[in-house]
Amino acid sequence: MSTRTLLAAGQWLVTLLLCAFLIVPVAMSILAGLTVNYFKGVASGLTLRWLIEVWTQYHASVWLSLEIALATLVVTLLTGVPAGYVLARSKTRLARLIEELLVLPIALPGLASALALLAVYGGFTRFRMSVAFIVAGHVVFTLPFMVRAVAAVCASADLRTLEEGAASLGASFMQRFVTIVLPNARPGIVAGALAVVTLSIGEFNLTWMLHTPEMKTLPVGLADTYASLRIEIGSAYTILFFIMTMPLLVAMQWLGVDVTGQRSASAKRRRAALSRGVRLERLTDTP
Repeated sequence: MSTRTLLAAGQWLVTLLLCAFLIVPVAMSILAGLTVNYFKGVASGLTLRWLIEVWTQYHASVWLSLEIALATLVVTLLTGVPAGYVLARSKTRLARLIEELLVLPIALPGLASALALLAVYGGFTRFRMSVAFIVAGHVVFTLPFMVRAVAAVCASADLRTLEEGAASLGASFMQRFVTIVLPNARPGIVAGALAVVTLSIGEFNLTWMLHTPEMKTLPVGLADTYASLRIEIGSAYTILFFIMTMPLLVAMQWLGVDVTGQRSASAKRRRAALSRGVRLERLTDTP
């Protein structure tokens, strides 16, 4: 057996073991939520009782988590996309400093960020008791992911040349931003949106500090079910979590693949057009 075959077999073995390490606990948790008695296992029978009970008690948390995630996504799109574009275009030291400061909410524990928000805005009762307060906390936590993703794509693309060409033709800044910047930044926007939605839905530390008894999101409700010391209820809640989030994540992944495919096709067309132009120039130069 050759060295390459042994290396490939070892890579497959490590990959399969890693997948098993990640997937087996999830499968066991799902199975626990469908069994009559967790300690007896499948021998006790399968049931949807726990799943129905969780949905009856916590269905409001599902809709609230979706509303918060979508609101967070809208705010981060409106603020993070322009910010990422500006940071990518600017080469000053101030821009780099601002970019590093944006990462601070990620470096700090979620509880510390929540305490800071409470200390500053806790006196505004209506704001403190509204869903907007949780959205504000999620925006603080997820905005760096949107800014970084957009800035990385904008920095890799030669937007300056494209914008200068459009400006020479009389295009305004808004026209250049809509027709040049946004289409080229789409992969970064999609990647940032995927990160924002998944992080917002699964965020616990910030939400636990900022929520009120009437505003329990999915992670907070999941912690409550596990605190009740009923494993079947907590596992059924995990199933509900998967049912809600997996279709959303798969749809966003497909969107990201579609965008990447469009960019690849567009790049191939540009290369083909360039090669045809070079061949035509050579033919015209031939005596």
